[in-house]
Amino acid sequence: MSETPDTTATILFVDDEANILSSLKRLFRPLGYRILTAESGSEGLDILQREPVDLVVSDMRMPEMNGAQFLEQVRARWPATLRILLTGYAEIDATIEAINKGHIYRYVSKPWEDNDITLTIRHALQQKQLERDKQRLEELTYRQNEELKELNASLETKVRARTEELRQTMSFLEAAHEKLKQGFITSIRVFSNLIEMREGGMAGHSRRVAELSRAIAWQMEMREPDVQDVFLAALLHDVGKIGFPDYLLVKPFSTLTAEERGAVIKHPAKGQTVLMALEQLHNAAKLIRSHHEHFDGSGYPDRLAGLEIPLGARIIAVANEYDSVQIGTMLNKHLKQADALLFIQDGRGRRYDPAVVDAFISVIGANTETAHVRPELALHPEQLRPGMVLSRDLLTKQGELLLSKDYRLDELLIGQIRNFEQQGDKLTLYVYEKRPGQA
Repeated sequence: MSETPDTTATILFVDDEANILSSLKRLFRPLGYRILTAESGSEGLDILQREPVDLVVSDMRMPEMNGAQFLEQVRARWPATLRILLTGYAEIDATIEAINKGHIYRYVSKPWEDNDITLTIRHALQQKQLERDKQRLEELTYRQNEELKELNASLETKVRARTEELRQTMSFLEAAHEKLKQGFITSIRVFSNLIEMREGGMAGHSRRVAELSRAIAWQMEMREPDVQDVFLAALLHDVGKIGFPDYLLVKPFSTLTAEERGAVIKHPAKGQTVLMALEQLHNAAKLIRSHHEHFDGSGYPDRLAGLEIPLGARIIAVANEYDSVQIGTMLNKHLKQADALLFIQDGRGRRYDPAVVDAFISVIGANTETAHVRPELALHPEQLRPGMVLSRDLLTKQGELLLSKDYRLDELLIGQIRNFEQQGDKLTLYVYEKRPGQA
């Protein structure tokens, strides 16, 4: 035969005729099967109790226990064992009984054809092997699925834990970054204040210009990083004047001699050069260079015109000159706020970008309308409490910046403020009044 049988299979032949058992042994033993024989149903049951058997072939006609009865017990006690019935043509009723009770795999008619019975048994054992493989694969699949479930549950737990760790880490990093950012901005404001300390009359100019420039930038819907650059550039817009003699700092631009004017118009480029070493201020430095350019091209140092001038610089130009004409560093007189507003409107389209002027007017109008929306309290240092927030910059009488607006006070700072006052400089601090229900 061309096919190789499953040589590990054990077959039990049961027949009360010894010569039939001998014939079956002679037929199947050469095929490599393990062969067991029994001459009665009870003897066959005894063997099954002792030996693992893959397939039982039983004769139908046997004394005491016929094939149908025997196979019925086999099915009940060893359901995994395949069952085949040997029967004669005249035993059709008994065959049906065996099929019903014993659930036999197949029946083989006597006398049999050797090829037919060997093929029948081979196919039966192959099917049994397929069922075993199927069951093994199903069990393996089940185990793997259970392992996958456990793994997925474990992974989900690990992912949740890792996500929480990352969230906490990001929270810490964001807090640290925000602290660094606030520290950086405070340092810039202090540096700006040091520049203004050269002349008391200029105290607060850079801060006012910075606050107004930032408000205009928000009004024009600039991106947050660009707004930040505008704010920083406005704080430091006069850094190029740091080497000027004292008289030149306060002398109005309109009264400068040609030589003095030549020195002054260099300060935007000097300011850019001073700050270019700081990577965080590269963009702000470019705005400082161009904040004295005019929209019609008549400004300095590069005579840029229109949209050639960076938007941030166009914004700072308006805010700077609005404050400068009020403190007297631009004209040979001090303008009141209303007149300063008219001065800016007069320069619309010539000195200033019309779009920026429109945004500036909107901001000035909004500030006037909302000036008292959030009440503030004027307090002495002994009245301060932790958690209070400054509504204005805290300045000395000489205009030196001690703390910037919106700074939240804590016990350490309050103690330092009280110690500072004890050294002889009386202070009044402005803090936001708490809203009803606010902690």
